Amino acid sequence: MGGWHSLQLKVLYEVLGWVAFVAWSISFYPQVILNFRRKSVVGLNFDFVILNLTKHSSYLIYNAVLFFSAAVQAQYRHKYGSNQMIPVAANDVAFSSHAVLLTAFTLFQIFIYERKNQRFSKIAIGIVCIIWLSAAVCVFVGIHRHSWLWLINVFNTIQVTMTVIKYVPQAVMNFRLKSTDGFSIGNILLDLLGGVTNYGQMAMQSIDQKSWVNFYGNIGKTLLSLVSIFFDILFIIQHYVLYPASKKKEKLPIQAPSSERS
Repeated sequence: MGGWHSLQLKVLYEVLGWVAFVAWSISFYPQVILNFRRKSVVGLNFDFVILNLTKHSSYLIYNAVLFFSAAVQAQYRHKYGSNQMIPVAANDVAFSSHAVLLTAFTLFQIFIYERKNQRFSKIAIGIVCIIWLSAAVCVFVGIHRHSWLWLINVFNTIQVTMTVIKYVPQAVMNFRLKSTDGFSIGNILLDLLGGVTNYGQMAMQSIDQKSWVNFYGNIGKTLLSLVSIFFDILFIIQHYVLYPASKKKEKLPIQAPSSERS
């Protein structure tokens, strides 16, 4: 069983992990607080909420099982080497649990607050149904073959896929409107901080172990960070460079005082 060689890298690993946890976790609260204050969810994209709940639920299953299950850990070390450390940390489990709770609570707000004529799209509902039906089939296959590592990697793949899907509509909408009005850049900055520190945490473990297994052994976490960073940078460019508020302000002609026009 692998262990840490450097105490300094281990401490940095823990610090980066919990910074990622705090940054990503805080990013959930502005929407929840706004919904509560307004007693309304008008303007909130319902599809984003159910897609996000599917993403975080899948990620929680992956993190919790790999972190706590000795059987899955044994299969992981059998595949990648007995001296390899498990690539899931306590902060990963904590973040996933918190994310599921906050996203589920946001979904609860959708049903109790004013929403006017907004509703879930058939496409989003169809995606969620297909994802969970496919996951159910994989569960039966995994149980039959005792392929526990393969099974949790299925959920890891689901969370990566949902991460990509949930970002695309917002990016496309910003492009079509040539505007980021109503889009919270604060959430994106926190998400970027979480993605960078999460990636840095994995790098610390790889440096200590002198191995890149940590990255491809937990490809879902690697892609989660990279996809998040990619879209966060895209949103930042859209907000500050392509469609800044200053560009949308039309320059009004300077009018002379009424006394001079008379």
